[in-house]
Amino acid sequence: MQHQHPLHQHPQRAALHNEVHARPPQALTAPLAISHVVMVCDAAQRDASRAHVAALLRDHHLPLPDPQSGHFRMDLGSFHLRWELHTEFVSWTFMRPLSAERFGEQEPERAVDAVSQNWFAGLPGLCLSSLHLWVLSSHALGAATMVKHVLRDDALVASSVAGGVAEVYTDFAMQADGFSRMVLLAGNMSPRRLGRLVQRLLEIETYRMAALLGLPAAREASSILASAERELAELASAIRSATREDEPLLLDRLTKLAGQVESQHATTHSRFSASVAYFELVDKRIEDIDESALPGMQTIGEFMDRRLTPARSTCEWATRRQDALSQRVSRISNLLRTRVEIEQQQSSQALLATMNQRQDLQLKLQSTVEGLSVAAITYYIVGLVSYLAKGAQSLGWPWSAESTAAAAIPLVALGVWGSLRRLHNKVFKG
Repeated sequence: MQHQHPLHQHPQRAALHNEVHARPPQALTAPLAISHVVMVCDAAQRDASRAHVAALLRDHHLPLPDPQSGHFRMDLGSFHLRWELHTEFVSWTFMRPLSAERFGEQEPERAVDAVSQNWFAGLPGLCLSSLHLWVLSSHALGAATMVKHVLRDDALVASSVAGGVAEVYTDFAMQADGFSRMVLLAGNMSPRRLGRLVQRLLEIETYRMAALLGLPAAREASSILASAERELAELASAIRSATREDEPLLLDRLTKLAGQVESQHATTHSRFSASVAYFELVDKRIEDIDESALPGMQTIGEFMDRRLTPARSTCEWATRRQDALSQRVSRISNLLRTRVEIEQQQSSQALLATMNQRQDLQLKLQSTVEGLSVAAITYYIVGLVSYLAKGAQSLGWPWSAESTAAAAIPLVALGVWGSLRRLHNKVFKG
């Protein structure tokens, strides 16, 4: 009996450990009909999608899935359902075995035909991708004829996959019912290997469409970026000949342009980042199917490279333009602010020079006022001394009032001047 060591477990350990087992491929056996639908959903629609699954299971008297689960698969008798919750979309995969042993010019049964059409029509979200995939044995009668009947011969894309064991055919065309078609001749693949191959083929179609969600945003961003680039060029030209009075208006226009550019960048950044990730997943899944060319046929990898490269380049170019424009706006804003700051410093220096001149005048005026103040205060004090001398003569003061006043003038003036200087130093020099 094994005992668990008494270690403190990370709260996410079990979930992270089981992540490598998430969404495992299931064993499949040909002949098989598969209908794969991808619905783009917001948060509310994702919850509604989970409730939609629960309603289907209750109708079939089956147990409900774990409410925290992001994927599950269930056998509902007439068909098998695989439901997966992704970041931006929900995928629904319906599978049913094919009973016919001969496949000719008539399209085989479709897996979605076994599903209640009222329930199917109520799938939450917006349909991004839908695909019918038929998995046949290579030796099935009429398989080659069915490929030509189901798919458009002028747009046929085909390759040998899984190291030459199987062949896959498609035309990447959306037909009248909104579904595209794909046929897989499975050869003698084992059920598990076939399940992995089917899952990768479905993911190629899913991630191809998810990656292209960035293309409309890139086209819209391109028109906005072109307008912003013209505005920035006009501002840069206007800044060269702008006067001091024009600078506040230019700075206001530049600030508004910077806000517009950053707002648009923030709006599309997550979409472009997601598209980059989806394009990389498409490349990886094409690599995983290990395809090789059939005589005279274009492979899936060649088709994707030729058709997706322009869209991928458009998204990448829009991202680079956004980054470059943001940097240019920032540089020009810094230049204009630096120019305004230099002019403000020059204005401040001129103001300080003017203030210094005024301070010099104030000091001179203050000196003049101090001289007048000494004379006035001396005059009044000497007058008081004269009155005191007159009164003191009756008490025996030997000098006349005029002589006493004359003798007191220099002493009083010196005392008043000294007192004012001490007061001045105390106030202005601390």
